[in-house]
Amino acid sequence: MSYGWPVKQGLYDPRNEHDSCGVGFVVDIKGRRSHQIVEQALQVLANLEHRGATGCDPDSGDGAGILVQLPHQFFRRECVEFALPEPGQYAVGMVFLPTDEEGRRECERLFETIVRQEGQNILGWRTVPTNDVGIGASALNSKPLVRQIFIGRGEGIADELAFERKLYVIRKRVTRGAKRGIHERGIFYVSSLSARTVVYKGMLTTGQLPTFFPDLSDPDLISALALVHSRFSTNTFPSWARAHPYRYVAHNGEINTLRGNINWMHARENKFRSRLFGTDLAKALPVIDSDGSDSAKFDNALEMLTLTGRTLPHALMMMVPEPFERNESMSPAVKAFYEYHSCLMEPWDGPAAIAFTDGVRIGAVLDRNGLRPARYYVTSDDLVVMASEVGVLELPIENIVRKGRLQPGKMLLVDTEQGRIIDDEELKEQLAAEHPYREWLDENSISLASIPMPEPKVDPDQADLQTLHRAFGYTTEELNLLLAPMALQGAEAIGSMGNDTPLAVLSERPQLLYNYFKQLFAQVTNPPVDAIREAMIMSISAAVGPEANLLEPTAEGARQIRLSSPILTDQELAQLKNLGDSGHSGFRSVTLPMLFDPRVGRRGMESSLEDLCHLSSRAIADGYGIIILSDRGVARERAAIPALLAVSTVHHHLIREGTRTQVGFVIESGEPREVHHFAMLLGYGAAAINPYLAFKTLPHLSADGCLDGLDEGVANRNLVKAINKGVVKIISKMGISTVQSYCGAQVFEAIGLDQDLVDRYFTWTPSRLGGVDLDVIAEEARLRHRNAFPERETNESHLDEGGMYRYRRAGEFHLFDPKTIHLLQHACRLNSYETFQKYSRRVDEQAKRLCT
Repeated sequence: MSYGWPVKQGLYDPRNEHDSCGVGFVVDIKGRRSHQIVEQALQVLANLEHRGATGCDPDSGDGAGILVQLPHQFFRRECVEFALPEPGQYAVGMVFLPTDEEGRRECERLFETIVRQEGQNILGWRTVPTNDVGIGASALNSKPLVRQIFIGRGEGIADELAFERKLYVIRKRVTRGAKRGIHERGIFYVSSLSARTVVYKGMLTTGQLPTFFPDLSDPDLISALALVHSRFSTNTFPSWARAHPYRYVAHNGEINTLRGNINWMHARENKFRSRLFGTDLAKALPVIDSDGSDSAKFDNALEMLTLTGRTLPHALMMMVPEPFERNESMSPAVKAFYEYHSCLMEPWDGPAAIAFTDGVRIGAVLDRNGLRPARYYVTSDDLVVMASEVGVLELPIENIVRKGRLQPGKMLLVDTEQGRIIDDEELKEQLAAEHPYREWLDENSISLASIPMPEPKVDPDQADLQTLHRAFGYTTEELNLLLAPMALQGAEAIGSMGNDTPLAVLSERPQLLYNYFKQLFAQVTNPPVDAIREAMIMSISAAVGPEANLLEPTAEGARQIRLSSPILTDQELAQLKNLGDSGHSGFRSVTLPMLFDPRVGRRGMESSLEDLCHLSSRAIADGYGIIILSDRGVARERAAIPALLAVSTVHHHLIREGTRTQVGFVIESGEPREVHHFAMLLGYGAAAINPYLAFKTLPHLSADGCLDGLDEGVANRNLVKAINKGVVKIISKMGISTVQSYCGAQVFEAIGLDQDLVDRYFTWTPSRLGGVDLDVIAEEARLRHRNAFPERETNESHLDEGGMYRYRRAGEFHLFDPKTIHLLQHACRLNSYETFQKYSRRVDEQAKRLCT
């Protein structure tokens, strides 16, 4: 039997599982329960069939499901072997179990043991009737046994929400226990466990769902709301567990920042405290189930935020915020709400339409870009129908009193308890008034401009400018073709597409570590963002400093230093370094060296990285809130550790240690000068970057006449502007809108790096091919350093030409050089087959240089 999805192998990685789907719901606004609501929702699902998918076996769907309110009348009739208490006094768990008797009993014993340990009562089990007729071979081959567990509410549980929290703890403990060794654990899964809702789902097509689960056709199965989903697994494998809905959401789209969201959630857990969970909180961690899809992980985070005291709309506004910085029509109170929560959590960014429910309220929200469709109808008999498109349910035209589509960042919410649709503006104003967010921000949030400028200090770099250029591998063409245009125009230079130079791992020249990575890009149903047209939704603002407890809102949560840009000038960095002396209580910064002894190569670099991790941990223990990783001070006996290696190493060390959110990272480095360099440093955890050598180079370029006499201050501002624009362009290609979401998101793959090196220093980064290890990285750094500090002094006064962007005889190898192009042109002009053969031989023989 095959359960779920394959393990990582070849070019396949289960971490890349995404989906693009059809989603919808039907709800009676007044909360009147009926079987008609269920029937209508199933009709909506059937009409979303084209948004689902099947494999080569057309009868095995990618997944379909429905979430309904707990049908008490139906369950009381069906559970003949045990009695059910009143609604709210018991919960139902929908469980996928192994089909063999031994494995099933083992899972059930585990479940029952944990329920009793948590002080709740086992009422009984019910085997859910299923009908396999018409189900495809793939679905049947992995089909679980579906059973429902009924759990009675124990003494001491104060209310329904407290019961939901206890059920959450039970489910987390059971799932964790099953992973640790239960037979056929790949098929064990708890679809839902709640006193409010129940989920019927599977690896089915939309039409198979009501046939496979006869329960759904029973007139006694009634609900006031129903949430449905049809799954399309984009470039991924379907499974029973990965069908939607999940416990709170059904999701259409992708989370592009997922890796970073997971990293940050894991890092924050060390600071989690909850008066509602109390000591039970430790049993519920980790929050994110590593085996889930992007949608499942989103649901995991949403569930934790909701159960710790926030309402479902509040939690969703935290995870999928509107663009607020440039929105002039947004009220100050709502803007303060979003600004405050941006100090606690980065957006889960990507194109998404999310339908959600807690069993009482149901609604939908659209991402800030509005790149997923969501349309709704309201009828005169108090019915609301929302779906991925129009036409999913046939309604009499005369009954429709309102129709519309969700706008970017807006929310549709139906509250069956209040019996009304709550307007988006009313909802957000109400949530914004719950706490004095503006007051908290004014008292605790610090702008960089408010920090006093320290007294000027002597430049710590002993080496001259050209020596530093050599030490960091600068080339003449980088100065002339990259830095000069950015300083002059405030934008990157425009070049032609295509790159015929070797990959970094195949090059014979020393390479910067950045060149071993490529950014992933938005693909299939996941479009990039037009960063120019959609400028309002793009954000380059950043925050640096320790974070507060995510689970409970306090004034302390606003204690961050707000940066208008992640690129810091020398003066702005000096302000951050001055924090301890500036009178801003609660903020202190410390500078740690990114330097190693080049004379001992790998051992020196490895030892220095370990020291850097130790020093970072000690700085946090000593109460520092900002760590500045600096490679200033390069000298003959001190070489720069690649900044990317240093920041990623310390970032992941602190994540593993559980202290990452207690500190913010700033990088002070002479190495970054291309936009790709800055994007990578941000992507691996830096909050801000000071490229001091790039700034130091501008007066030199001006003296050489490259900047047309531009004032130094203007040139500096132009360089910052160009880098910011370039970073926005890069993140938009991945469908990401905010630099805050991009920070730590790791949307890169390594090409040509050893897997052990990646696992240790760039944890969770895909590396499909393998390649060089730390020996080569250290040697390339040593070669650059030796070029700057040769054993014998030379009269060499020029930098390496480079030849990466233009062919140079002594530069980087190009597949098409002047001679190759000349032969091709000559062959065409003379119609000479003999010359063409010379051209062919030259191109074919170049493959020996490992360019292709």
